[in-house]
Amino acid sequence: MKNRVIITGPASEELGTNLSRKYGMQLMKPEIKIFSDGESKITMESVKNKNCTIIQSLCPPIDRHIIQLLMMIHKCKLDRASKITVIIPYMAYARQDKEFVKGEVITIALLAKLIKYFNIFKLITVDIHSKESLSYFGSNIINVSAIPLLARYVLDNIDTDNVIVVSPDYGGFSRAQKFAKILKKDVIYLNKNRNRQTGDIKIETKHGGDLKGKKIIIVDDMISTGNSIIKSCELLKKNGVANIFVVCTHALLLNEALIKIKQSGAYEIISTNSVPNVCSKVDLSDILYSSIEDK
Repeated sequence: MKNRVIITGPASEELGTNLSRKYGMQLMKPEIKIFSDGESKITMESVKNKNCTIIQSLCPPIDRHIIQLLMMIHKCKLDRASKITVIIPYMAYARQDKEFVKGEVITIALLAKLIKYFNIFKLITVDIHSKESLSYFGSNIINVSAIPLLARYVLDNIDTDNVIVVSPDYGGFSRAQKFAKILKKDVIYLNKNRNRQTGDIKIETKHGGDLKGKKIIIVDDMISTGNSIIKSCELLKKNGVANIFVVCTHALLLNEALIKIKQSGAYEIISTNSVPNVCSKVDLSDILYSSIEDK
């Protein structure tokens, strides 16, 4: 491990530290200064001939974290690092994977071009929102799933008697199915319709049984404002469910989403530390390390 270094950006310091501590890799935290106009300045010691792994989630402030990531990659290239692996636990712009409305920019394609420019060795992300997004990055991107880790946490910490697993929409049904299979529980989905112009969401129940008195685990890949989860919780409560647990990989929790989700009926929100916050109860370092490269 002498020649391997973990370079952690400000959005992923906890994950970078965990990787370094668990696996005996050198940890490097670049000096980052934010000027009054919002510009970032990064200062890093030389990584010449080092095998570098850069880790930076693209959570808010998203565009700032993107430019910081590109700056760290650029510095490694300038120093002639022997190998550069990039880990983006939360991949921003993955919801902008196609032209939904005429004239829209496919921003994930632009982000992919910026990263591909540096000809890095490997890119690793976790539970990317859209599989379509993966196609823009080429063959050296690896999308790993946190579902087994989240399911194991639930089995270890929550009484799963009388549980039904719920996907808030059909698009995430396969994810919820994988989660439910590990728990050996039934799974249903809710029918979500989003107005592309206004962003308003309507949700209807799509299931084949009575939910009254059931313990619900809602499984999703990410929570941003929480509007879908809130509407799901409200609908499920109307159907007479008991406790509701919300499980996701990426908990952005914008605009007081955590408070609003709990007010809508959720007992607990459980997420990974792809985005560090009070709900980050599942550590991703093990699955990330296994995906970096040959040990």
